[in-house]
Amino acid sequence: MENKMTQKAPSWSNVMEAEERGCFEFFWREVSLTPEGLGLIRDNDVNREMCSIASVGYGLAALAIGAERGYVGRREAEERAVGTLRTMKERPVRIHGFYYHFLQMEDASRYGRSEVSIIDTALFLMGALCAGEYFGGECKLLWKEIYAEVDWEWYRDPVKNQFYMGYHEARKSEDSDGHFGHWDHYAEQLIMYFLGVAAPKYPVPPSILYDCPLFCDVYRDSGLIYHSHCGALFVYQFSHAFLNLKGKKDRRGIDWYENSVRATYANRQYCIDNPRGRKTYHENAWGLTACMTPRGYSGGQGALPCFGNDRNETDGTVAPCGPIGSLPFAPREVAEAMEFFAGIPELQGKYGFLDAYNLDVEPAWFSDRCIGIDKGVSLLMLENYRSGLIWRLTDQNEYIRKAFELLEIR
Repeated sequence: MENKMTQKAPSWSNVMEAEERGCFEFFWREVSLTPEGLGLIRDNDVNREMCSIASVGYGLAALAIGAERGYVGRREAEERAVGTLRTMKERPVRIHGFYYHFLQMEDASRYGRSEVSIIDTALFLMGALCAGEYFGGECKLLWKEIYAEVDWEWYRDPVKNQFYMGYHEARKSEDSDGHFGHWDHYAEQLIMYFLGVAAPKYPVPPSILYDCPLFCDVYRDSGLIYHSHCGALFVYQFSHAFLNLKGKKDRRGIDWYENSVRATYANRQYCIDNPRGRKTYHENAWGLTACMTPRGYSGGQGALPCFGNDRNETDGTVAPCGPIGSLPFAPREVAEAMEFFAGIPELQGKYGFLDAYNLDVEPAWFSDRCIGIDKGVSLLMLENYRSGLIWRLTDQNEYIRKAFELLEIR
């Protein structure tokens, strides 16, 4: 593969700048400009009808980055941010303040039979927070109004003191109000606790963080890792892309930033060890995470440690967003991976790296698309590594500061 499919990669600084600019362009271009759907952003650049509210959140944070780096003018970026927040306040149907996971691009109506999603609402709110802090004025006011309407207590199971995993009206019955599942292990949900405990109208108790069960293990000499279900790397990245947890510990003494560092190195080592003999994996092709695969989208691409005995669904697919989303955690190793990816012509797209590739199928498979949440975590972590901008914006927010105190993370 390296001999036949790679070419000399550009320098690290050029690779980093090209990928960050490409990620920004996804959020700037894959957008609805209709009056009813202004600012909505596609889940991916192939399905033209489906908006992901998480993409919208990452896109709002992207506007701050684009304005700061001069990719677009500040006034133009602010106008896009205000228009997007007006749309999200006025157009979509909301259930107790929460959004459906997917919306129609043209008019912000519900897409298909998608669920009401707490995690995707949280990702939207964090991106909106970043835009509000950066641009101020109407942008910040709209964010506050939208945030205040979210009834976090409605999404909490008071018996278990855990957030439900999801809500769908089709699941209503004599025994269920439509909520299903629980956030009952460590994953990407830390932002939900921060937003929930500090909410101005409908907060949840800070104990919700500490009532979430934790599962831990090691991979070789990784040190103890509080791990997710299938070991996908995005769960150690999404909240950290917004929250600056470096050097902080919760009241149990857990350093969640260090946990992500350990998970990153374990993920890479798993690919180096390659226990399943995949053709794609090696020291510069790692970062197993949810992504497109030859069989479609899979959330089960991951590495040890995870639940059970290697119960992940790894099939040889590698996504560039896996390492890039861990850039602050392992800069040298991520730089080497990005330079390697840059030398694969088939992996280059109009918005930087395509979503994923796999050499364990015949012929070798390369994704035909970019996905918003993957471009989003890449963009934010690139910027956090380069300037710390997103972390500075959330650090200055009054609700995030309050949440750090309530959750006793210091």
